[in-house]
Amino acid sequence: MWHASEVYPDTEYDQQNPYAYQAGDYGMHTGDPHQDLEYDRQYMQKGSFILPEVIKSFLVYFQKSIHDQDVFEIQNAYENGFNKLTERFFSNSPWPEAEDVAKYIQNDGVFLILYKELYYRHIYAKFTPTFNQRIESFQNYCHLFNLIIDAKHPVSLVLPNQWLWDIIDEFIYQYQTFSQFCSKVSKKKDEEIEMLRNNPSIWNVHQVLNVLHALVEKSNINQQLDALVNGENADPVAGEFGKHDLYKMLGYFSLVGLLRLHSLHGDYYLALKVIEKINFNRKSSYSRVSTCHITTCYYVGFAYMMMRRYQDAIRTFTNILLFIQKTKQHFQSKTYLYDQINKQNDQMFTLLAICLTLHPMSIDETVSSHLREKFAEKISKMQKGDLQEFESSFQFACPKFLFPHAPNWDIPLHPNYYKEPHNQQLSVFLREVVSQQLISTIRSFLKLYTTMPVSKLANFMDMKESELMSHLMCFKHKMQNLVWTKGVSGLEGEFQSASEVDFYIDKDMIHIADTKVERRYGDFFIMNIQKFQELTQQLRKHTNNAAR
Repeated sequence: MWHASEVYPDTEYDQQNPYAYQAGDYGMHTGDPHQDLEYDRQYMQKGSFILPEVIKSFLVYFQKSIHDQDVFEIQNAYENGFNKLTERFFSNSPWPEAEDVAKYIQNDGVFLILYKELYYRHIYAKFTPTFNQRIESFQNYCHLFNLIIDAKHPVSLVLPNQWLWDIIDEFIYQYQTFSQFCSKVSKKKDEEIEMLRNNPSIWNVHQVLNVLHALVEKSNINQQLDALVNGENADPVAGEFGKHDLYKMLGYFSLVGLLRLHSLHGDYYLALKVIEKINFNRKSSYSRVSTCHITTCYYVGFAYMMMRRYQDAIRTFTNILLFIQKTKQHFQSKTYLYDQINKQNDQMFTLLAICLTLHPMSIDETVSSHLREKFAEKISKMQKGDLQEFESSFQFACPKFLFPHAPNWDIPLHPNYYKEPHNQQLSVFLREVVSQQLISTIRSFLKLYTTMPVSKLANFMDMKESELMSHLMCFKHKMQNLVWTKGVSGLEGEFQSASEVDFYIDKDMIHIADTKVERRYGDFFIMNIQKFQELTQQLRKHTNNAAR
C-alpha cells in the first residue's frame, strides 16, 4: 500500500502532520532575520528562481494523490498542506507560476490546470490581480470546464466535494470582482479601457451562465433531485455522466452558483426558480459541504426577503443560524473558512433582525436570545422607523450587486456608475420599508385594547379617519405572506399571517385579537440547563489545571 512518506524520501515524514518539516533542512525560512532576508533575496531574484525542496515534495505528493484518485490524501493536501505552506511561505507573495513547477510533476496537464486554479485563487485572496492575471485565470477556468464538459465519456478525475464547491464559488467570485473592476470607470486609464473594449468575451456573463447550465445539463442533476424527492432511485435518470460524483456534485453546486448569480443581478424569482428541485428540509449528501449549505441559505433567505416573503426568509435564516451555532467548533480549526462563515453569520443575523422588525413573529429561543444580546440597539432603532438604520443594515448584509452587462465605453459614464446596481436594490428595499413605517406604531396601540373605535385610534395617530383606514388596510395586506408549504417548490405556497396582532373592523369599531404564541418555557429551561452544564465543565477543567 502506498504511503505518503514514499513521496518524501529525503524528509522526516510526520504521520500526524505531514507538512511539519524542519526549515533549516532546505534553506527555507528559519526565523533568523538575516538568513531569511538572504533566502528571500535569492528566491525573488529574477533569473535564479529557487523552488524550496519542501514545495517540490508537496507538489509531487499532491500530483500523485490526484493521479491515484486517493480522495483522502487529496483532501488532506488541499485543506491542510496547501494552506499551511501558503501561510508559511507565501503569505506575502504568490505561489510559483505553473511554468516553474511543471518539470517537477512531469508536465501533468490536468494537475497544472488544478494548480493554476489554486494559484490564481491565492492571488485574488491576498493581492490585487492584474488585468493579465484576471484574463489568465478566466482562460484556465475555460480549460478546466472544457475538459469536463466536452468529454465524450466521464473524465477520470476525483476531487473532494469541498474543492469542487470552492471551484464553482471562486469562479463566480472572480466574475463578480471583474464586473466590479469594469464598472469603476473613474479609476480607469485610457489603455485599460482600450484593453477592456478589445476583450469583451473575458468574464462575460453569458459565458459564465453557459458553463453553469452546461454542468447542470451534463449531470442531469435536476432529474436526480426530482427522483430523490419522490423517494425513487436516482441512478436510472442520472445518465452516464450523472452517476459520477465529479459531474453530480459540480451539477449540484452549479445550481447554487446560478442562485447566487441571479441574486447578484437582482432577479430573485429566477434565483429561486433554478433551485426549486432542492429540498432544504431534508438532510442529504449534497448538504455535507457546510460552506455551500450556508451560502445557499443566505441567498435563498435574501431572495425571500426582497420578494416580501418574510416568514420564509425568517424560517430560512433561523434554521441556518442554528446550524452554524451547532457546528461552529468544527470550523475554528479551518481559518480560511472560519472568517467567511463568521461574516455570513453576522450578515444573516442582521437580515433576520430586518425581517423580524417588518414582520414580527416567534422564532427559536436560542436565535432570539442572541438577537437580543447582539442586535438590540439596531432592532430598537428600526422599530422606531429609523430609515438610516435600515439603510446601513441593508448595506452591510446585502450581496454586492452587479450589472449584467459591461459598460458602454463609447459614452461618458458617471464616476459613481459602479454604485447603480446597489442603489437600485436599496431604493426598492427602502420603498417597502417606508410603506410599512406606521405599521409598528399601529401594532403597539392595538396591543393595548381588545376593541377600539376607529376615531380614537385616528386621534392617537394624529390623522384623519379616512387616512387611518388606508394604513389599517396596508397593515392587513403587509401581514399576509405567501408561505412555503410542504410538497411544493420554494416559489409556491399559500397566503398566511403570523402576526402577533390581528383585527377586523365592524362599522366604526376595531376588534383586536391577540394571536401571540405563548413562550415555550420547556425549551428555555433546557437551553439554560445546557449552558449551566457547559460552565460547570469549564470550571472543573480550570480547577483541575490549577491543582496540577
